[in-house]
Amino acid sequence: MAELRPSGAPGPAAPPAPGPSAPPAFASLFPPGLHAIYGECRRLYPDQPNPLQVTAIVKYWLGGPDPLDYVSMYRNVGSPSANIPEHWHYISFGLSDLYGDSRVHEFTGTDGPSGFGFELTFRLKRETGESAPPTWPAELMQGLARYVFQSENTFCSGDHVSWHSPLDNSESRIQHMLLTEDPQMQPVQTPFGVVTFLQIVGVCTEELHAAQQWNGQGILELLRTVPVAGGPWLITDMRRGETIFEIDPHLQQERVDKGIETDGSNLSGVSAKCAWDDLSRPPEDDEDSRSICISTQPRRLSGKDTEQIRETLRRGLEINNKPVLPPINPQRQNGFTHDRAPSRKDSLESDSSTAVIPHELVRTRQLESVHLKFNQESGALIPLCLRGRLLHGRHFTYKSITGDMAITFVSTGVEGAFATEEHPYAAHGPWLQILLTEEFVEKMLEDLEDLTSPEEFKLPKEYSWPEKKLKVSILPDVVFDSPLH
Repeated sequence: MAELRPSGAPGPAAPPAPGPSAPPAFASLFPPGLHAIYGECRRLYPDQPNPLQVTAIVKYWLGGPDPLDYVSMYRNVGSPSANIPEHWHYISFGLSDLYGDSRVHEFTGTDGPSGFGFELTFRLKRETGESAPPTWPAELMQGLARYVFQSENTFCSGDHVSWHSPLDNSESRIQHMLLTEDPQMQPVQTPFGVVTFLQIVGVCTEELHAAQQWNGQGILELLRTVPVAGGPWLITDMRRGETIFEIDPHLQQERVDKGIETDGSNLSGVSAKCAWDDLSRPPEDDEDSRSICISTQPRRLSGKDTEQIRETLRRGLEINNKPVLPPINPQRQNGFTHDRAPSRKDSLESDSSTAVIPHELVRTRQLESVHLKFNQESGALIPLCLRGRLLHGRHFTYKSITGDMAITFVSTGVEGAFATEEHPYAAHGPWLQILLTEEFVEKMLEDLEDLTSPEEFKLPKEYSWPEKKLKVSILPDVVFDSPLH
């Protein structure tokens, strides 16, 4: 629950918590992290010292539901001569460390990121006669912040967010988001680390799909060239009724299609509704083909496996380097790469009581025959996986959101995989790797052509390659909501 008020002062703050990890004491009335971000806001808006602000009534660190303490809303006059319309500029406070006393974020020093290392911004076109900013973007930002806090996965420029609903709950075609650097906000050095500013950009479904098939940065650059679709500052217009491809039909063929052909896709994986079965064993075989039985509790991906999957997704963005699946290494820590910051979790495992199989007790198995299962949305990405990733010598991972399971497709050019040309199907616990040759990928693309128009077929849909002992099923969502998956 939040309230709207002038920002004035940030409100009362709890005194710094004692403890060896806390930095030197600061004045509690105006927390230093908050003060540093306010300083950047005042640089941009010296004439708006007290903007309207949506504030969480019960702060997250006091048990409230909203991770962002504040969202400030400024009126930006834009620059008509540069095709930058007047708009509302929203800036979050809370993904970074505002207090430095470990009430929300662990203080780790001044050289690294503050908290998650970024705050969110959003630019919304101001409607004629609009005297106050709409507050719905603040709740949108809270929703993204909840995802970050709950998953401890960070965002970076070029990322996309599949929202599947108008951002303002209207009938708008703007139903998804891309993320980019804010064009005006500069990185801020606070007493608790560095804060950068990532801007949310509203996009249509067709633009999201193009970003998935090619890359987010490429689509952002196209949006910048179309004034009504964002312009130089990527301002979201919820009344926009046409995609950039309807506004300029040449963009799809001359830019996106050529980009896919030349660059492939930099989408290296998705969280999805998916599952896999080992058809090599009869169903009555009581030895689980995916892992050694440790207990009667559900088995989980080991910490080392989940870290390797996470690194697989990160390193898949390195489109100029030879793709490598990082080795499962007990000494590996959650280090940074140049593409995105790491999750702060040690693994993808939740805090539930289900058993985690020690990595050393899980053997890698070569499988003779496998059955892959996807819901319709995940299945529609298989052609992207094959054409945009594997044909460019890369890999693509589906991480199940309904069970502790993962499927990674790898090409013959990927090093470090435990699937090989001799044994193309291999599993390490519940993580399945499938190695596909270029010839087989081309064959699959022909057979899966109707997946590019999923609205034209009825579920369930099955594809089979008996000579390869591979079967793929596209199933209704309800199948993956059952305990078996």
